Amino acid sequence: MLDRRTARLRDIRVHEPQAIAEAARRRRRRPIVGADGKIFIVAADHPARGSLGVGPEPMAMADREDLLERLCIALGRPCVDGVLATPDIVEDLLLLGVLEDKVVIGSMNRGGLVGSAFELDDRFTAYDVETIAAMGLDGGKMLCRIAPEDPATAPVLEACGRAITALAAHRMMAMVEPFWARRSGDRIWNDLSSEKVIHSVAITAALGATSAYTWLKLPVVADMARVVAATTLPVVVLGGDPSTREGDTLEALAKALALDGVRGLAAGRALLYPEDDDVAAAIDRMGAALGRG
Repeated sequence: MLDRRTARLRDIRVHEPQAIAEAARRRRRRPIVGADGKIFIVAADHPARGSLGVGPEPMAMADREDLLERLCIALGRPCVDGVLATPDIVEDLLLLGVLEDKVVIGSMNRGGLVGSAFELDDRFTAYDVETIAAMGLDGGKMLCRIAPEDPATAPVLEACGRAITALAAHRMMAMVEPFWARRSGDRIWNDLSSEKVIHSVAITAALGATSAYTWLKLPVVADMARVVAATTLPVVVLGGDPSTREGDTLEALAKALALDGVRGLAAGRALLYPEDDDVAAAIDRMGAALGRG
């Protein structure tokens, strides 16, 4: 049935673009965390950086109708609290009516396109704070890659600091995803040693004029207890690499989620495009790792 609804989306975008803002104004909102004090967010902001591949499929996320169908399934699971996405995807989901009573985090800096000469220039090209507030979203997410040898790092740190300060002025969550990044030839890779993740936590936790509304989105690494001990800010952990066996991912997640300070998880491609293609079952297994279901 989604094909008919997708056709309607296209018509609305041509003839009734104001319907997007109207749908945002009507949307029922809810607290950031559930009754258990946790949050489970599905992330779908990869396409905006040109990152369409999942596992061996380089164009897995290229079909927008298919992606929306998977997101609708995910958002329909009772263990899922909301979504993290760029404006185009959030607006499609608003028009589909699946964001009622859901947490919606707007993805902000998507300028560092995968494989580009300027990949580490993570400038803000998607949501800005004013639009997040005007649309009644619940917060903004930003990528903050720290590459000491790359001069693009300094303006990204500054821009993230400004965005954190502005979101806090609206009493909205700033979800910051830090990585210690390195360049090897034409490839950018993230250093996931516990020491470098701790360095990235120390730097990003101090960005902005206040950290009152800052949350950190962190990878699960070998010594996760040391990482979480590096901050008092609430932490959500990444829900796994699509190339990693699901059983190993769930075991590592369960251990991380048991740590004091870890308040939930944000997972994307590994859940939306599982090996068996059963999105609902993959979501429910991840929800069980969070203690739901």
